[in-house]
Amino acid sequence: MDKDVLILGAGPAGLSTALHLARDCPHLAPRVLVLDKARHPRPKLCAGGLTIDAETILQRLGLDLREVPHADASAAHFDFAGRGLSIRKRKGHVLRVIRRNEFDAWLAKKTRERGIEIREGVTVKNVQPRQDCVVVETDAGTFTAQVVVGADGSNGVTRRCVLPREPFHTARVLEVITPEHLVTPALHQAHEVPMFFRECGASVASRSVAKQSPLSCGRLLATGTLRSRRAGLDTQRTLLDHRPPRNDGHAYFDFFPVPDGIAGYTWDFPTQINGQPMRCWGVYDANIYPEQRKPPLKETLAKEMARHGFNLDEFELQGYPIRWYDPFSEISAPRVLLAGDAAGADPLFGEGISMALGYGALAAREIREAFERGNFSFRRYRRRVARSALGQTLVVRWALAYFVYEIQWRGFQILPWRFLNPIVAGFAWLFILNWAKRLPDGK
Repeated sequence: MDKDVLILGAGPAGLSTALHLARDCPHLAPRVLVLDKARHPRPKLCAGGLTIDAETILQRLGLDLREVPHADASAAHFDFAGRGLSIRKRKGHVLRVIRRNEFDAWLAKKTRERGIEIREGVTVKNVQPRQDCVVVETDAGTFTAQVVVGADGSNGVTRRCVLPREPFHTARVLEVITPEHLVTPALHQAHEVPMFFRECGASVASRSVAKQSPLSCGRLLATGTLRSRRAGLDTQRTLLDHRPPRNDGHAYFDFFPVPDGIAGYTWDFPTQINGQPMRCWGVYDANIYPEQRKPPLKETLAKEMARHGFNLDEFELQGYPIRWYDPFSEISAPRVLLAGDAAGADPLFGEGISMALGYGALAAREIREAFERGNFSFRRYRRRVARSALGQTLVVRWALAYFVYEIQWRGFQILPWRFLNPIVAGFAWLFILNWAKRLPDGK
């Protein structure tokens, strides 16, 4: 079957590409076909956090994200060991959390409504660029197209076929869903309390307590006692055996694992399953140096959850890789473009959905110009992505990932989150966030 544009993957990147083509090149819509190996709604491992940039792109496409079941985080905390930078909005939310099975199915429905055909249950076997077309072999037959968009994820077939020698970097992620309400925890023993809470001559049992109060550790009240082992002291310290509930509608990101060699953070934010409020926990490791010895991700996540009364072993743990963006890696070949995780997600935080939607806008623009020029080499695609608002924030995050995560000294990690809050917030606002508003909109 011949098509002008064949999009491999019906996730946010592929569907965003299709939606932008339908808006900007309506004459192409009947000649666009999206293939996906699964059927919507299909399960998809992803924490599901949507930033304001994702919402901006969807709004430009005339889509209302409020139609999708979601949970909103009214504040986001970026901490080191429970203390750090808090971001709030007077009105609205700072993070909207969806489930990928519901979000992707909704996006596919909107794509079909705009005249784009989607075929599900089709597994791609091989992608072969040729001088005059691209041949795509699947278990449902062979397709040919003028242009192929590889939006088939971090482990997609497209990149392996068209750029087999191109190096890539893969982050590690673990994720778990728990009930919203906190289980009352037992008081930790002194030897179980993390060292980074043993400040001011006292041991603190929970980072939630440290987050909740600006008081020094030595002034924390208690219902139980622990013995401080710092500086040979044997002074009994009282501790407050109370932890604020995690159904506060806030999102928490804590970078305490960095000194241990994990290039990333743990997270905890609200979500929902079938309309029921839940919490999503996880740990992200950019895995900048794969050969470096580091503690297992599961152990790190288990300790963090235990500090809030949750036993990781009681819940289903899932993991997945994230291919992250490298400005020096190729993301195109003649007649083939990569988008979304196939091209590379954010290395600093592992953010992928908003990036995927942004890639779709850029890929659609590149395809439109290719048909106008009659030139399908896509030699300039990598440079154009890097120079775009999306590419600029990806390059900044790529550089910051190497800088921030490479320095594992604990004092350095504390500095930005606890003492340089205004500078960090200002830098993030200018160079990391709000990039979608600077993307070209339409023709």
